[in-house]
Amino acid sequence: MIGSSIYLRDRAAFTGGSPQAVYEELWQRGRKGRLRTRAILAGTTLILCGMLVSAIFGIAMAALVASADALVHWRVYKASRVWRLGLRGEDRMSRILRHTLERRGHRVLYERTVPGHGQADQLVFGPGGVWLVHNEAWHPDAEISPHGGRLFIDGRTQSKLVGALTARADAAADLISRVSEVPVKVRPVLAVHGGKLARTPFAADGIVFAPPLRLLRWMSRNPAAAYSPDEVEAITRAAVHALPIGGRITPPAATALSTDAA
Repeated sequence: MIGSSIYLRDRAAFTGGSPQAVYEELWQRGRKGRLRTRAILAGTTLILCGMLVSAIFGIAMAALVASADALVHWRVYKASRVWRLGLRGEDRMSRILRHTLERRGHRVLYERTVPGHGQADQLVFGPGGVWLVHNEAWHPDAEISPHGGRLFIDGRTQSKLVGALTARADAAADLISRVSEVPVKVRPVLAVHGGKLARTPFAADGIVFAPPLRLLRWMSRNPAAAYSPDEVEAITRAAVHALPIGGRITPPAATALSTDAA
């Protein structure tokens, strides 16, 4: 049973009556309806294509329609996985970064604390600038859109979220700039895991929103700076000194040594 996992028992998403648990139950209830609709689509395709072309063509097209319908529903269900597990998506984004930007020479710091402003999920350093990546997963039916330059989710503004993220990026930039002794601008971006985006990517409240892969593509195509490889390395080292790991207040020298050893 969903609520009895010894590994996930303390996660709110697996509590009876939670939005995730209700969504899972409704999805399972709708299985017969989805199969019935798929059978109707495939049967109709088989008859029409069989009459108009040939029986073999009809069978092939019916199989194709059934497969396409199954794929669409699977992708919808898969897209909600992070939210259904009660996660925000930072682990998924970290895996994507390791297999994309890091292999192209970008540097990434994971789970760094910005003192007084919480945790930065990922800090990405590249020739085009520095980005603070935040991750959020919303209900698959949540409407995420910009209006008048502001972010709205299901018709409600998100002042607390965008305010905290902007302040975190500004504070990180200030701390890194002090150590590097050169001005560094940190741009906040938000990786959206689930939900329905009005368009992608889009900017609202000074923050760019997009699903992970599209967000990384946007970052690559919209540089905010022009750093050399040596400058990228120097700024990354400054961030290692300035921002402790995961809430641990570690002396800069110790932090640098642990990073060099890794």
